[in-house]
Amino acid sequence: MGLADFTGKGCRVGGQILGAFRLLLLVAIFFACSSVANAADAPLVAKGYKMAGDATKMRIVMDFDREPDIKWFLLRGPNRLVIDLANSRLAIDAKDLKPRGLVKGVRLGEIGDGVSRLILTGKGPFAVDRLDVLKNEDGSGYRIAIDMSAASEREFDTALANQALTTGSTVSTDKGGRVGTGPVSNPGHRFTVVIDPGHGGIDGGAEGLNGTIEKNVTLAFATELRDKLAAIGKYDVFMTRDTDEYLRLDDRVRIARQHEADLLISIHADTISVKGIRGATVYTVSDKASDPQAQALADRENLSDQFAGMVIKDDNKEVTDILIDLIRRETHTFSMSFAHTLVGELSTSVGLINNPQRSAGFKVLKAPDVPSVLVELGYLSNAKDEAQLLNAEWRGKAAQSITNAVALFASARAGTGTGTGTGG
Repeated sequence: MGLADFTGKGCRVGGQILGAFRLLLLVAIFFACSSVANAADAPLVAKGYKMAGDATKMRIVMDFDREPDIKWFLLRGPNRLVIDLANSRLAIDAKDLKPRGLVKGVRLGEIGDGVSRLILTGKGPFAVDRLDVLKNEDGSGYRIAIDMSAASEREFDTALANQALTTGSTVSTDKGGRVGTGPVSNPGHRFTVVIDPGHGGIDGGAEGLNGTIEKNVTLAFATELRDKLAAIGKYDVFMTRDTDEYLRLDDRVRIARQHEADLLISIHADTISVKGIRGATVYTVSDKASDPQAQALADRENLSDQFAGMVIKDDNKEVTDILIDLIRRETHTFSMSFAHTLVGELSTSVGLINNPQRSAGFKVLKAPDVPSVLVELGYLSNAKDEAQLLNAEWRGKAAQSITNAVALFASARAGTGTGTGTGG
């Protein structure tokens, strides 16, 4: 009986302790669940923003304390990428939002109902190559990674149309998903030439023995070449500049890409310490210069960006996209082909230096999908070349030779099915 009573009392005491423990456990679970719920309800914190790239390609990275819920869409007039962030709070340093490269404007703020909005305004039309939501490798949070590249108005309009057809107005991005739809055919495209008068504005370029300034020579010649090409009536012809303005090298490449150029011709007139050297030269791009003179010229031309107080980092990152690598190889082949044709045409009308087809790492020739050449019309350091460059008759002959070379190149591209131009 005593044992029974002991057991009974023990059970009663144990039951009270167990009941109290359960109550405490329930309270703990309640507060834990409340904490989780509160954490889930707490605003997402955007805590970092970075941009890198140039006027042809940009990467934007935005950091968050946890996985963001985003929607994005494109707008035009001007060309914009808009990203909406639900239940978010912004903690980003304003100086990090300074626009650069392809992005000419950044706006970030709250639009109501706990939604924050990021607006990236492009320097002309662009393509959204990728827009990913990624978990940080160290587990500290998440990031949005956006890759943008210069594109044509047609490509931007196509992306807008696809957006309207497939999503109504906004896109919810799957993690790791590719946004770009690839190349878009353009049956109505005419062979397009972009002419790039070297230097301009604060960057005068080389100066001749008698005071001739390179930027004036290149603009005058480019204008004459444009008029000759346009007169044929088979090509669309544009210039990177038609006034005395400063342009960064990557902006010149951007303009060519946004016009979907089939050919970029950059016009220059250099100086050299050996005054007896004269004649025209045609350059293509290469990682390794064909000769020390070509390397020295490329180094001088690539300094152009520093005239406006800019020092542009050249990211020589390894090409990881096989398709892009193949496109670059094909583009280089076309560049070499046009350079060979151009040297042949110029040799019948103007003087050329020895070994007139050369190569070096010119930044202005680095568009991955636009065949490009740089033409040095002559040397302003040579009195005879300087006089020729100022002579209307000589300029007319040189411009006609380049026009003939363009016609041959356009016809060949059309004939092989690799180009859409009609040729001349």
